[in-house]
Amino acid sequence: MALRNEPTTPYHSAQEALRVLETVARNSSGVTDTELARRTGIGPERLTTLLRMLRREGYVEQIADGAYVTGEALTRLGSAHQREQALRDKLQHTLDRLRDSVGAAVYMSRYVDGEISITQYADSPATPKVNEWVDFRSSAHATAIGKSLLTQLDHAGRRDHLARHKMARLTSRTITSDRLLLSRLEAQPATVPVLDLQEYAVGTVCAAVPITAGSSVGCLALSLPVEHAHRLRQAADALNRNAAPVLLSMAI
Repeated sequence: MALRNEPTTPYHSAQEALRVLETVARNSSGVTDTELARRTGIGPERLTTLLRMLRREGYVEQIADGAYVTGEALTRLGSAHQREQALRDKLQHTLDRLRDSVGAAVYMSRYVDGEISITQYADSPATPKVNEWVDFRSSAHATAIGKSLLTQLDHAGRRDHLARHKMARLTSRTITSDRLLLSRLEAQPATVPVLDLQEYAVGTVCAAVPITAGSSVGCLALSLPVEHAHRLRQAADALNRNAAPVLLSMAI
């Protein structure tokens, strides 16, 4: 259950960005924005936004005559040599920028072999990460990360996970009924961030958005102390809008 391919989703932005990158890569001497618009069919205003993002992420560079060529980040990720480390470094740089942009600790998580794994995160003294007082692998029912990952599984996959992990009551807000949780997961809109309002830990609120690429189920999440709960919705929307660079890194 991934985000639909609509103009407002990170998936659509990442797909458009890939079209731009493919066109740039085919023209080693450079290609102008006018030519990019003609070849990709992307309107000038939208193309300007995409090129700004691609330049910021290091995927394209603008040369002296104004044409665009492939950037260093694209070269590193496109090389088979040390690609895994290059991808990890690129994602960490993107997460660090997201942390500073949304003013919250940011996490990247995957669902691998039936278990939740937080693969990378970005925090700071001003934006501390959540205290993992209960293993995230056994608390999917209570966390924004867990619920976001579960929404991307089919019904059988969700039931299988819940059958293997008892739904313990972690706070007074924690859902412990599998019927209620499954109903809420089923009703969760694909384009709306999943929230955790002190369900995992008293004093902490979280949000998560899916970043599934191909068969890889993943999500981006953020956490805030409860005194900043008034910023949660705005921060979650910003996280969702800025998820495209993460998807793009995974797709290259």
